[in-house]
Amino acid sequence: MMRSILVMVLFAFSASVYADGFNYNSVTLSYGQMQFDDLDVDGDSIGISGSFEVGEKFFLAAGYGKSDIGDNFISADIDSWSAGVGYHMPMSDRFDLVTSLSYEYVDISVDGFGSESDNGIGIGAGVRFAATEKFEIDGGVSYVDYSDGGDDTSFGLGFLYNFTDSFSAGASGNWGDDTSAYGIGGRFYFGN
Repeated sequence: MMRSILVMVLFAFSASVYADGFNYNSVTLSYGQMQFDDLDVDGDSIGISGSFEVGEKFFLAAGYGKSDIGDNFISADIDSWSAGVGYHMPMSDRFDLVTSLSYEYVDISVDGFGSESDNGIGIGAGVRFAATEKFEIDGGVSYVDYSDGGDDTSFGLGFLYNFTDSFSAGASGNWGDDTSAYGIGGRFYFGN
């Protein structure tokens, strides 16, 4: 269960660092729901993440998320942090391949049982596709290996609607071995 919580919190907060023709300078605010497939436990999450382009094809990314999960018998607070670097390779003016490498940290506090933290490495590969001038589709796969909490692979899919050159909003889903996460968010672009 600990492994599933760690991995899904991570993916619930991971912003798709993939955006418009394509701008990799952004800040994203998000709200999400997590569901644990084998347990009758779910939770809410909020997060902030961002990326900053360095050079022509690299970007730095970081994020923070807070989640509350539980039911009538158990309650837990989860804080997660992520920081890393990514690389994007334009395949056309409407399609980018994106890879990333990140350091991940998570702290879980369970009422009546104390807290536990873990850290590890995450890698990801995905695509960004501008279906139209206003509509973007993102998808990818991520793998996280924690030092104590095990490892997991998750698949994600999302979309963004570009209201202006500076603001987009959308929804996303992530599916791992034991959990599912769904979220909505707003992304603010700068420096393009």
